[in-house]
Amino acid sequence: MADDTELRVGGYTFKASHMLFAAPLVSGLAGGIYYGYDVVNRFWDTEYAVEEVLGVASRVQALEQTIGDNNVANLQSQLSAISTNMATILEQQRALLDLRSQVEKSTIITNSIGDRLERLQADIDSVWDAIDELEKPL
Repeated sequence: MADDTELRVGGYTFKASHMLFAAPLVSGLAGGIYYGYDVVNRFWDTEYAVEEVLGVASRVQALEQTIGDNNVANLQSQLSAISTNMATILEQQRALLDLRSQVEKSTIITNSIGDRLERLQADIDSVWDAIDELEKPL
């Protein structure tokens, strides 16, 4: 009775014994395809992760190169030298401000002396004019 069972699909006839033999093969093949697909996806995920790690490694290498190029190890000594230079510059700036103040005072004094000399010259000229007038007869 089981031999009489047949399945007709698209012009093909499948007997029950054929289906009993083919079902485990098709099931195993489907499982193999599923697990093969899963393995390939895991491989791609691993490959992507490795690429990310390699990318990080190259960025770390670039950072190490930049740190080496910028001489970060000697940064403290460079900052100390800059601090010393700044202190020297501030001292010189104070000296220049003192000199500026003295120059401004000298300018004020010189200008007042010039005004006094002009008044004295005017007085001298006036005296000479008076002497010249006294020499002339009426």
